[in-house]
Amino acid sequence: MKFLSLNFTHFRSDFGAGLSVFLVALPLCLGIALASGAPLLAGLVAGIVGGTVVTLLSGSEVSVSGPAAGLTVVVATAIKDLGSYEAFLVAVVLAGAMQLAMGVLQAGKLSGYVPGSVIKGMLVAIGVVIILKQIPHALGWDADPEGEFEFSQLADGKNTFSEIAMALSNFSTGAIIISASCLVLLFLWDKLSPRFVFFRAFPSGLAVVLLGVLCNQIFKYYSPELYLGNSPTHMVNVPNLGDFNTFVGSFRFPNFAVISDPRVLLTAFTLGVVASLETLLSLEASEKIDPQRRFASPNKELIAQGIGNMISGAVGGLPITSVVVRTSANVYAGSKTRLSIFVHGVLLALAVFFIPNILNYIPLACLAALLISVGYKLAKVDTFVQIYKEGQDQFIPFFITVLAIIFTDLLKGIGVGLVFGLMYVLYTNNRSAFTVVRDNKFVLINLNKDVFFLNKVRIKTALGKLKTGDYVFIDATRAQFVDPDIRSTLQEFGENAHHRGITVEIRNLTRRRKTK
Repeated sequence: MKFLSLNFTHFRSDFGAGLSVFLVALPLCLGIALASGAPLLAGLVAGIVGGTVVTLLSGSEVSVSGPAAGLTVVVATAIKDLGSYEAFLVAVVLAGAMQLAMGVLQAGKLSGYVPGSVIKGMLVAIGVVIILKQIPHALGWDADPEGEFEFSQLADGKNTFSEIAMALSNFSTGAIIISASCLVLLFLWDKLSPRFVFFRAFPSGLAVVLLGVLCNQIFKYYSPELYLGNSPTHMVNVPNLGDFNTFVGSFRFPNFAVISDPRVLLTAFTLGVVASLETLLSLEASEKIDPQRRFASPNKELIAQGIGNMISGAVGGLPITSVVVRTSANVYAGSKTRLSIFVHGVLLALAVFFIPNILNYIPLACLAALLISVGYKLAKVDTFVQIYKEGQDQFIPFFITVLAIIFTDLLKGIGVGLVFGLMYVLYTNNRSAFTVVRDNKFVLINLNKDVFFLNKVRIKTALGKLKTGDYVFIDATRAQFVDPDIRSTLQEFGENAHHRGITVEIRNLTRRRKTK
């Protein structure tokens, strides 16, 4: 049964997955807003719009959209430079319009030029970053918001590893007990799910949260020194919107009087480009972890994201992208269709409006355990081994991407990975552009495909190794294009080779051969 592009055939598994994603998304939406210097409600609004509007318009069955950690630096800088959040919202609306235009103009196909090794590196790196960033929360050191994923932290000037060191020196025994118990529960849940219906039907994410809340309440009455609820920094902290008037008054709206400000236009362009890039890469990544390997149109995704950002900006929300962390949580929770994503968006709206106080009973330590489990599934050692076996042209761009993302941030890391990926593409093409085969005094030089100036050094090196008395046959029949530099080098060699006692025959050496 379908309604509004939602498939209710797998309702039970999709609802359970949606609930798990909701539990992960809630603190992330709040944390990203806090890290961006935006109102807390802005992160929740973006999560709700991403989970509902974008889901209905998107072509993907697994990709989850919402506020992105990769944009926190851009957003924080823009809010500061523009002078007001209302001016920033204008840039969000304009960025959405830009994405909509990009989708209509079929710009989504640009994602197809990103090497697969870089996409795999991005997934693994995100898994490692999730684990590293959640370790302090699992230890009870909650000095930084959940949404901070950059290596160098804006809030306190520390970095990922120094934050872990601080957590080890300032741990909370109660948080460690909760996170360790939840990790054990998740491990047992995965082991028991194939054997028992209950463990397949009941969402593991909800079980983890219930265990975390139960442990903390037991601490409250029997071991007060372990209780985390005395400090709101250790708990989910959803703002209480109060009555209807307070709720309406909490919203911020764009000030379109600044729409012609060049700084607003520049911010909109930056947001549009960065959000689109992150969305397209996340969409590619989501297809790799989707058990059914379903394809989604990147152009349709850009249109959906564009409309989503226009709506989010218009009602005071942060910019939206497709997000790998929540998408991974969705897939690993057993989602079958996009209904799970829509459920997570609806639950965000209902929870924020009706039960914020209940949500504030959830310790961040149990959610850290849930995210560490997702990170582990993204960054398994088997992935490194598998890609290593594929050869250095795959492993080195993959590994460089992983390191770059861990030690910078998502977008910079992908940029570094792309550079190395393209370098290896050029290197591979350079190595296979021509071959040299020797049989005693007979030497065959085959130009196998397009030969560019980058091959000039290797060709000159090969010609320099020829010996007196060699008979050299240079065959360019297979080459569709031969760079003028290469053609001149070979022709000059053919004209002067007799001085070295070398006989040369050249066949079909033209700049461009006609194809039938």
